[in-house]
Amino acid sequence: MMHVKVKAKNIRLTIPIPYAILNIAISILTSKFFQQNVEKWTKEHFERKELDVPFPLIDKKTLKPIVKELKNCKGIVLVDVKAKDGTEVKVKL
Repeated sequence: MMHVKVKAKNIRLTIPIPYAILNIAISILTSKFFQQNVEKWTKEHFERKELDVPFPLIDKKTLKPIVKELKNCKGIVLVDVKAKDGTEVKVKL
């Protein structure tokens, strides 16, 4: 299980994310339907800002083994960020 901890001025929030939910999110984010719609949703904004940023296709076959390996590495901190205003975000396996 992945744990996301967020500390802000008045808020402390811990969100446990089971690997099953993570696998479902990967399936949704790697679907062709979702990726095509992301292109549509961002196209207008990029044209206004005159940016040319192509979105790389995300491959489910690449991400699934990575998540499978992460299950074996319990306790590792993936993200530990502290902002100047005191906000902290930590992602831990």
